[in-house]
Amino acid sequence: MSAEDGTYHALLARHDAMRLRRQMLSTGGFPGTDSGSGISGPVGPSCDGQPYGGQPHEGQPYEGAADQQIIMRHLDLVTPFEELIAHLYDALFTRHPSLRSLFPAEMAFQQAHLARAFWYLLEHLDRPEQITATFTQLGRDHRKLGVRPAQYAAFETALGEALRIRAGEHWSAELEQAWVRMVRFGITAMVRGADAALHEPPCWEATVTAHRLCGPDLAVLRVRPHETFRYRAGQYTALESARLPHTWRSYYPAGDPGRDGELEFHVRCTGTGGVSEALVCHTAVGDRVRLGPPKGNLGLGEEPTGELRLVAWDTGWAAMKALLEELEGRLRPASEHRTGRVRLFLGADALSDLYDTEYLTGFERRRPWLTVVPVTGGVPGEGAYDRLARAVTRSRPSPAGRALLAGPPAMVRTVTAALTRAGLPAEHVRHDPLPAGPRDLPASVGAFGSAGARMFRSQSILA
Repeated sequence: MSAEDGTYHALLARHDAMRLRRQMLSTGGFPGTDSGSGISGPVGPSCDGQPYGGQPHEGQPYEGAADQQIIMRHLDLVTPFEELIAHLYDALFTRHPSLRSLFPAEMAFQQAHLARAFWYLLEHLDRPEQITATFTQLGRDHRKLGVRPAQYAAFETALGEALRIRAGEHWSAELEQAWVRMVRFGITAMVRGADAALHEPPCWEATVTAHRLCGPDLAVLRVRPHETFRYRAGQYTALESARLPHTWRSYYPAGDPGRDGELEFHVRCTGTGGVSEALVCHTAVGDRVRLGPPKGNLGLGEEPTGELRLVAWDTGWAAMKALLEELEGRLRPASEHRTGRVRLFLGADALSDLYDTEYLTGFERRRPWLTVVPVTGGVPGEGAYDRLARAVTRSRPSPAGRALLAGPPAMVRTVTAALTRAGLPAEHVRHDPLPAGPRDLPASVGAFGSAGARMFRSQSILA
């Protein structure tokens, strides 16, 4: 072990001791947390021994707009982010080789995710409450990777080194300090999110109990978690195959949570060498997988009234299957007459891509409140999801109705736009966060010039 790595492990042990002491002395809730967007207080040591606070003085809210101006003004010095991040990880693993085991063997996805995180921070520095909410969830979710709060200090040091390499002779203390304050603000929220989730496991071990191929590139898996896994219908979770440690991909559980303790996942193989291929082609009954914490906003909410449109593409059907089963439970038996009309629009590239049709046909036959509309194929020259959008809006939506969408980001954008043009209020269309597309460039970033406009495209922390 190198001297620097030994110093890191001493810091890690010190932080864990401090964290345990705070928990023992706490009289309620979780220590060091507050309900405001200004994060303050000792959350964990940084590389210079100062607390991660996100602001220069304890108790004061972080004023991120000034740092946003500094960073964006000098953006050309550190972009493209791919090069900055490559230097960052080189510095991190050189100083602390033991940290390499926390990351996947192939770093491309990890580096892209970090670039999206940087851009999310930059875009939202003048809205700290949004950063707090998003990065609190990220901290809760990152526990499954084995990340511990003190490890962020090593990351911060590596970031400073990478910035100095990329900026070269144009480096300035002002620029580095703005970056450090921005990253510390996000890290503080992540640490708080991890601490607030201490009552639940960071991840759930599970055993595959069934693996059914529904075609050459589609599998339906059933897994049994070794501990109780609670989720709401419409939430999603990340899966890790034992064949690809530290590599995760998100999927919607299908079916009613808690019915028999098992979870069902629908997995389409989208390429070689990734999690989807491992789950579809190289997984069998008895294999182990891991589940991350459930998350997401695709839910029925309060007891539904009025018209409800459920729109899914391909394996997005898994989310709708869970929602339909929850809806049935709410309506049975006496309240069934009170529901409005429910229509499920199920899209796929071709008729052969539709699956689980026997289950769906039987479900629809016994539920007079449900209408299923399959939509496949398209017209030459049209967008891939235009036909689905036309089907969803063929009957004008009621302004009081709602729509829940699950599928590829391009499908969600296309159908959402069609529904809002047809008169459904945007707040009545619900889906999980999407990565930013080329047309989603925020004006506040575009105003910083060509570097901001060029680099922000296709970047989103919630991809």
